[in-house]
Amino acid sequence: MRFDSDGISIAYDLLGPDDGIPTILLHGFASDFRLNWEGSRWIETLVKAGRLVVGLDQRGHGRSDKPHEVEAYLEDRMVEDVVRLLDGLQIGEADLLGYSMGGRLSLRMAATLPDRIGKVVVGGVGLSGGVSSAEAIAARLRGESGPGDLVADTFYQFAAARPTNDLEALAACILGLARSEPLDPGRVRKPLLIVNGERDELAPGGAELAQRFAEARFVELSGRDHMSAVTDRRFKDAALAFFA
Repeated sequence: MRFDSDGISIAYDLLGPDDGIPTILLHGFASDFRLNWEGSRWIETLVKAGRLVVGLDQRGHGRSDKPHEVEAYLEDRMVEDVVRLLDGLQIGEADLLGYSMGGRLSLRMAATLPDRIGKVVVGGVGLSGGVSSAEAIAARLRGESGPGDLVADTFYQFAAARPTNDLEALAACILGLARSEPLDPGRVRKPLLIVNGERDELAPGGAELAQRFAEARFVELSGRDHMSAVTDRRFKDAALAFFA
């Protein structure tokens, strides 16, 4: 299924009971809805819990349009895609589950659209990152630099491994995210759960980030890194208990 978001065609899926609690799933950078949430068994877990899963391939990813303009990927514009989807589905309020980039967007939604959001679970987010690392990642994605920056290399290898990825669009996306207005944690007044892998070197500082929010809990997954935390059963159990 698809919908138009101010000229951008966005692909989405609905899975689970029609009367289930709507739960939006926002995937990570260079991933897509199915890659992030199907093989990791999140969709199965949430549907079995009686939830209506609302998942989209965010702009620049998966089956959705992939513009090359940096301004297309400002966080507020990516959040607007989600709002238009909810409006089209006539969903007034939904819980949120986001990972990595999707976690950042979930926090943005909680801050700017409190009337549309219930509880929020995010993973793979921390205090690191910024314009400098985004510039390095974009340069690597565009082939303007070679191996050498560990973070940029990690993002490049993950993105380039999928032939359907548009590396120029992903370079614009990472820059747009970095150039977005900083999030004010004081505006987030929703119940919030942050889950990070103990060995997550791409998003360190999850516990410190949680302390900046009024109603946040933090769970650390021992032995897990950025790529492996999303599949961990402990993550699912913590999220289900928190949503309940």
